Amino acid sequence: MTFDVEKNLSAALIGLEKIDMRNMPVPELGPFDVLVNVKVTGICGSDVHFFKHNRILHLEVTEPLVLGHESAGVVVAIGSQVTRVNVNDRVAIEPGVTCRTCEMCKSGQYNLCPHCKFAATPPTHGTLCNYYVHPEDFIFKLPDDISLEEGALVEPLSVGMYAVERANVKPGDVVLVLGAGPVGLLTCAAAKAAGAAQVIIADLIPSRLEFAKTYATDTQLLLDRPEKGEPNFEYARRTSTQIIQKLGQQADTVLDCTGAETCVQMAVLLTKSGGSAVLVGLGATTQTLPVVDITVRQVNVKGVFRYCNVSPVSIVRAYPRAISMLTKGNIDVKPLITHTYPIEKSQEALLHATNGSDGAIKIQVINDQ
Repeated sequence: MTFDVEKNLSAALIGLEKIDMRNMPVPELGPFDVLVNVKVTGICGSDVHFFKHNRILHLEVTEPLVLGHESAGVVVAIGSQVTRVNVNDRVAIEPGVTCRTCEMCKSGQYNLCPHCKFAATPPTHGTLCNYYVHPEDFIFKLPDDISLEEGALVEPLSVGMYAVERANVKPGDVVLVLGAGPVGLLTCAAAKAAGAAQVIIADLIPSRLEFAKTYATDTQLLLDRPEKGEPNFEYARRTSTQIIQKLGQQADTVLDCTGAETCVQMAVLLTKSGGSAVLVGLGATTQTLPVVDITVRQVNVKGVFRYCNVSPVSIVRAYPRAISMLTKGNIDVKPLITHTYPIEKSQEALLHATNGSDGAIKIQVINDQ
C-alpha cells in the first residue's frame, strides 16, 4: 500500500513557541511495523516545555521536531510479519520503543532501557501527524467501548498507575498528591482504584482544585505561594506544618507530580514515618532534600520514570493494564478532556496549554484526515 506524502500533515517545532504545519514523508514500513493514521493526540507537559524552551534538561531541539506522544488512531497498513493487529483496528500507541534485549528490558523494567527512543524526544519525531510508523510490540488494540480520545489518555494513565504501584498504595491508605494537572489527577484515580481510603490533592491553581472536587479526590488543598524572599525549604516546612495541622496526620504516601523543589521537599515532610514519598514530576537536575527526615523517619523516597511492568516478574505491561482499567470502569478518563483543536491548529493548542488558566485540564488535537 502506498500513501500520498502530501497528506502527512505534521506539527513540527521549529523555534521558541513556533509550530510549522508541514508535510513529512511517511517512513518506510518494516516487516514488524504498523502504520497508524493518528486520530487523537494529547498535549503533554513535556510538549509544552519543548514548545516554550526548545529543550528539557540535556535534550535540545536543534532541528525541526514533530511533537506529541499521547496518541491513538486507526491501523491503515501492517508489515509482512505483524500478527497482533490488523488494518482498521483502533489502537493506542505506546510511544517509547525499547531495544527488548538489554538487562532492563528482559527484567521487565523496560522504562529504564538505555536505548529507548521516545516519541517527540530529540531526535525522534512524535505522533502529532497524519501517519505514524511504529513497531507492533508497542501498538495495543482498543476494545470497541473505548474511544480513541480515551485511548490517547492511556499514556498518562499508565504513568499514574505505575506511580501508585511504586508507592505500594494499599486499601485503607491515606494518599496525598501534589499537583492537580492531568498526571496528578490520574494518579489520584489510580490511588482510588487501588483502594486508598482518602485521596488528598494540593495545588496553587483554584480552577484545578474545583475540577478535582468532581474527580477521584476527597480533599482539595489550595496552596499559598512563597512569601517574597522566602527560601524554598522554609516555605516547604511552613506549608507542610499547616497541612498536617489541617489534616490531623501525615499521609501513608505522598506523590509529587510537579517536580518543583518545594513540592519535592514537602513530599518528604508530609509522609509519615516509614511511608513512601514518590517523585513523579521531573524538575531541576539538582535539588535540596530534608535528609534528616528521610533518615531518622525512614521515609522511602522513590523515583518514577514513565511506566513498565507491575514488577520485574510480571509479564503484564503498562498499556494492557491501563486499557483493562478503562474497560472495567475502574477509572474514567473522559472528564479530563476539556478542550480540543483540529490538527491544523496545533500552534493554538500548544499556546493554550502553555498559557491557559481557564480550567483547561487535558487538551487534545483531533485529526479528521
